[in-house]
Amino acid sequence: MKLTEQVAADLTAAMKAREEPRLSTLRMLKAELQKFQADKGRSYEITDEDTQNLIRRLIKQRKEAAEQYQTGGAEDRAKAELAEIAVLEPYLPAQLGDAELDALVSEAAKEAGASSPRDMGKLMKVLMGKVAGRADGKRVKERATAFLNG
Repeated sequence: MKLTEQVAADLTAAMKAREEPRLSTLRMLKAELQKFQADKGRSYEITDEDTQNLIRRLIKQRKEAAEQYQTGGAEDRAKAELAEIAVLEPYLPAQLGDAELDALVSEAAKEAGASSPRDMGKLMKVLMGKVAGRADGKRVKERATAFLNG
């Protein structure tokens, strides 16, 4: 089942179960998918990768908003943003653990011939292809920097 079909099925299930927070988040996601479809044209087939990239962008926006709400003292709004993240995350592939990520960093460094901090660009180019959305870019960069400096 395609990811867009899964979102539609989950939206229907949330409507039937009257799960209001989940329902509003899935409606927002479906609206974003429809907007994406309109931007690309009717004949464009939305892939799972497109959907995952869209979900990653939405999660990033919610994390930033939650941080701003927390610094502003609006804890209830921050919790609402974090609840939306919890609804969206299951649609993404499982995130890599630190050990798995470190193994990929080591493998990519050998492949790219990276051994010093000057080689960061070469390492990241190879590494991001291997990670393919299974880890946050900021986290990947931190692990790669630690590998090249250590």
